[in-house]
Amino acid sequence: MSKHYYIKLTTQLGITFVFLLLSHIAFAQSIFLKGKVMDVTNKQPIGYATVAVIGGTSAASTDDNGNFSLKVDPRFSKIRFSYVGYESQDLSITSDQYQEMNVYLVPEENTIETITVKSPRRSKYSNKNNPAVELIRKVIEHKDENRIEAYDYAEYQQYEKISLGLSNLSEKFKNRKIFKNYQFLFEKEDAEEGAASGSYTLPAYIEERLSQFYTRKKPNTTKQLIKAEQKAQFDPKFVDNSGLSAYFNKLYQDIDIYESNIELVTNQFLSPIAGSSPTFYRFYITDTIKTEQPYLVELSFFPRNKADLLFQGKLYITLDGKYAVKKAELSVSDDINLNFVRDLDVKLDFQQDLNNRYYLRTSSLGLDFSLTDKGTGIKGNRTVTFEDFKTGVARPDSIYKGPSVVRVYEQTEGTQTSEFWSANRPVPLAKTELNIYKNIDTLQLMTSFQRFMDISALLLSGYKQLGPFELGPVNTFYSFNPVEGFRLRVGGRTTDRLSKRFYAEGYGAYGFKDEKWKYFLSGTYSLNNKSVYTFPQHYLRASFMRDTKIPGQNLEFVQEDNFLLSFKRGENERYLYNDIYRLEYKREFQNNFSYTLGISKWKQQPAGILTYQMLDENGNNKLFNELNTTEVSLSLRYAPHEEFYQGKLYRTPIYNKYPIFYMNYVGGIKGILDGEYDYHNFTLGADKRFYFSQLGFADVNIEGNYIAGSNIPFPFLNIHRANQTYAYQLRSYNLMNFLEFVSDHSVAANVQYYMNGFLLNKMPLIKKLKWREVFSVKAIYGGLRNENNPVYNDKVFQFQENADHEKITYGFGSKPYVEASVGLTNVFKILRVDYVRRLNYLDQPDAPKHGIRARIRFDF
Repeated sequence: MSKHYYIKLTTQLGITFVFLLLSHIAFAQSIFLKGKVMDVTNKQPIGYATVAVIGGTSAASTDDNGNFSLKVDPRFSKIRFSYVGYESQDLSITSDQYQEMNVYLVPEENTIETITVKSPRRSKYSNKNNPAVELIRKVIEHKDENRIEAYDYAEYQQYEKISLGLSNLSEKFKNRKIFKNYQFLFEKEDAEEGAASGSYTLPAYIEERLSQFYTRKKPNTTKQLIKAEQKAQFDPKFVDNSGLSAYFNKLYQDIDIYESNIELVTNQFLSPIAGSSPTFYRFYITDTIKTEQPYLVELSFFPRNKADLLFQGKLYITLDGKYAVKKAELSVSDDINLNFVRDLDVKLDFQQDLNNRYYLRTSSLGLDFSLTDKGTGIKGNRTVTFEDFKTGVARPDSIYKGPSVVRVYEQTEGTQTSEFWSANRPVPLAKTELNIYKNIDTLQLMTSFQRFMDISALLLSGYKQLGPFELGPVNTFYSFNPVEGFRLRVGGRTTDRLSKRFYAEGYGAYGFKDEKWKYFLSGTYSLNNKSVYTFPQHYLRASFMRDTKIPGQNLEFVQEDNFLLSFKRGENERYLYNDIYRLEYKREFQNNFSYTLGISKWKQQPAGILTYQMLDENGNNKLFNELNTTEVSLSLRYAPHEEFYQGKLYRTPIYNKYPIFYMNYVGGIKGILDGEYDYHNFTLGADKRFYFSQLGFADVNIEGNYIAGSNIPFPFLNIHRANQTYAYQLRSYNLMNFLEFVSDHSVAANVQYYMNGFLLNKMPLIKKLKWREVFSVKAIYGGLRNENNPVYNDKVFQFQENADHEKITYGFGSKPYVEASVGLTNVFKILRVDYVRRLNYLDQPDAPKHGIRARIRFDF
């Protein structure tokens, strides 16, 4: 499992653990619903349609005129409307005691006409000569002039609030023994109204932010000045508060209805006013509203395939020739191929400015997460309010210079006080929301809560808290390999409770087969008075490592002695013993450009059946027991608009549409610190995610490598990343053997294409599994110059041979190495399984032709 996905998984599981401890209970009165059910194509009432509570037993039927009434237990929040020959419609209800609604059902495609049960006359849906489709095409045609980017200059104040908590809790949950010492946290919501029964909620997290925005059209620039922000703070030794905030802000993103693709819960949804929306949505004109000026048309829309990542809901379009969106209501079908999201609800309201154009006034995004359709979940809401909207005010260039986001409150006193927030919030907080700040502070003082968080941190991060130190990670305590046999390891690291600027990390390990000790120690000093892991990084690090390593296995995301990587296929007894001294300096800038300078001294000794041998002047094999090099290195990286979750030690990337460029240089220096070789190793590469709307997305990596120098032994050449484990590794060649291919110049491409279930969603029965397709191809082509090839030069080490004296290490021939895979993701919601096929070089010894590989891939 890659560290990125492991961190992402543990972050999300950790959030759930936190919620299970936190506060306030909500009672609500019974909810009374009434309304009318109609055919969306002709507005005719549908008699005897079923209206039922999802997850409950309450149900009713419509009368001859399509009218219904229903009493709903407040523990339930979704209602299903169904009738023979129509697609079922699931709608969310609010906590209001009395609610009215008009519901439109969509006729099923390919309904068998001969078994029609008393239903209105209807015709098959078509885009041709459809006034609803003609209207949405007008909206699409005018959308560029109706969005904020159409203004030369615009500015406004934005207040945003995210609040989350456990939902759908019972009295039994409240009275569990674990909550015995936490009864002070529980309150009855609306107790003053005399509520006597209902479900419970546990508000657990809140975050607020007040910002001033400036935008301009030419050049296209947006500047955000954060004037104040505050959030619920947990003990930083257990919870990374900044990472938690970044994670929630990624889930609850801004909703721009005018974007072709709207990103929500790490997925992209096609907007109902995207250029291709008539291909994927069905549109119906369901009402004309003449009580507002200008008149509005209520335009209802539904996905053609309910499992696709599409919305359903209503748009209210102005009939003033501008075809602007005045209001939008978005939700999703229960059949959608989206994990852990029980409910999604978006409401957007627009307001006219002085130029009679529309700007977003309020935005609300509600998400209800749960492992199942019933039971406890995590419900959250993000509300955004826009005020003081102005256009045409030209600001000096100095306003837009520098980072796009600046926290000005760090230089302003008095912006973090309760008095400031009371005076500047557009909408006051509810009593339960205000109490979250106080209750979380109280929890930090409770011994039992700290003990629970300590255990949770051990389970989720792998480290045991010991004051200013952490012991771990636990997944490396035990592992095994053919050289060391049974291996035990104990390690740890310091925390900011010891020092905020200095961090140390180390471990000791012992192999019971080779009877050797291994160890690692590093010390890092921050040069910008921040944690060394906090953006922007600026530090100096010194380290020493004595340990084993598989040649060419530069694992970026996980350590080789991870227990799960101990299981390998084929022969894997060629190891190295390494002594590496390293000093490095890293500098990162606000524009996401960074560089790292390093110098290292590396002594390596062959272990297991690995041999370093060269022909002497008599043609006999001469063995070398040691190889030394001194290296200088420079790494450059530029990741414009990069987003990530910042943990204590590692970052989990949040992919977006922007590319990431990198360049690495490693130079060997002969004659300094026992260095034995001169060489110059250059690597240039780029990563990019390409979005294809409803057809999914592709992650693409292109990389080139060139090594300058002659008489370079293969340990210093490019030993291509192979994988002999049963895990699917994104950056390695999963059917290539260790030490199989070596080059001094190469170019490689890696494409991972995720279709998000676009094909499988169309298949009966299969679509209920909510599996998703994934395809990949990896190719690399390179060469080995004669001066570095032992076939032509006896001054370099001979390639490896197997027990039958057959060569098992090669340079590339006249064709590239290629492997491809087809697989399923979202198996049990967390697993990716691939069938991998090797397409060439099949005649080489022990070359696998195909295989099944799996990896954990946790995603919504």
